[in-house]
Amino acid sequence: MDGSLTNLRNPVVIMAFEGWNDASDAATSAIDHIGLSYDTDVVFEIDGEEYYDFQMNRPRVSITESTERDIEWPAVQIAVAHLPERDVVLVSGPEPNLKWRSFTSALVSAIRTVDPAMVVVLGAMLTDSPHSRPLPVTGTANDVRLATTLGLEPSNYEGPTGIVGILDDGLRRAGMPVVSLWAQVPHYVSDSPNPKATLALLVRIEDLLDTPLVLGELPELAQAWERGVDELASEDPDVAEYIRRLEAVQDEEDLPAATGDSIAAEFQRYLRRRNEGR
Repeated sequence: MDGSLTNLRNPVVIMAFEGWNDASDAATSAIDHIGLSYDTDVVFEIDGEEYYDFQMNRPRVSITESTERDIEWPAVQIAVAHLPERDVVLVSGPEPNLKWRSFTSALVSAIRTVDPAMVVVLGAMLTDSPHSRPLPVTGTANDVRLATTLGLEPSNYEGPTGIVGILDDGLRRAGMPVVSLWAQVPHYVSDSPNPKATLALLVRIEDLLDTPLVLGELPELAQAWERGVDELASEDPDVAEYIRRLEAVQDEEDLPAATGDSIAAEFQRYLRRRNEGR
């Protein structure tokens, strides 16, 4: 669709959509963070006229510095972030309301011009994960061989899906490797933003790309968010007890994997990745 998506350096595509697929806006916040952390060029937008019900996804009115009224229409934005070693195509916007088949065809066609090494689809869902523990990120791949190579699980989900599921299928049919990463967001604190869930997604993206990302203040924001939830929970004994039960369940489930060797190996991998990014 646009020549600016050609001649990219070892490109990958990362996409996320607001709405049903994006609890606490964690996934789209990860896209925003990457776009703000690097030299990023907006390449084009997919016009929302065909794909949005403007009563469901309403345009937004804002006042510019010159006090003029400006209307921002819902649209999917495609941008290119220039990392030191590669280019990352960022796709984000509200989940479409209409014509998912034609929307998928248009977006898959655009991504095909990129010839990406991988497409990473981000999502976030509400679960019983306690806020005080590392928030799990579920990773799946659309190909058994790719899943084995990356240490992920093949996708076996059955049930309702959002636009990310439709795009996953369209990209697979077009022969492109797709990885899906879903952050698990505590259902009892679902307001946005959730910097801890966004950070968990970005760390998994680092794993996939085998390169460090600029995280900026996000780790500190995640810690502050956790402390804030701790304070709120301490004011309600029932909520505090509920969280303690969730912690006990997760600790028991994680115990077999949390051996000394596995923890040491994970820590060494983290240090190596951060040192390579200096």
